[in-house]
Amino acid sequence: MDGTALAPQEKPRVSITYCTQCQWLLRAAWMAQELLSSFRDDIGEVALIPGTGGVFIIACGPDTIWDRTLDGGFPDVKALKQRVRDRVSPARDLGHVDRP
Repeated sequence: MDGTALAPQEKPRVSITYCTQCQWLLRAAWMAQELLSSFRDDIGEVALIPGTGGVFIIACGPDTIWDRTLDGGFPDVKALKQRVRDRVSPARDLGHVDRP
């Protein structure tokens, strides 16, 4: 061993851009809490990004996984967790979330 430290593998960043005019901070914060609870070992961070104009977009790394205007409203927690799981740990079973 030559003494050089290995860089830890970077974990994905999830960002939630929410509309401050619509007062969607609490919704965004609740979703962030759910993701951090479920994916504590799989994601590096969840960022809350204030925006305007009715925006509510959730991204995992460079990929948009939910856009309120394109996907028709807000995700339920089950759909959100499944979309994050599909990107960060596709083989992972989400337990009751994956059951009908």
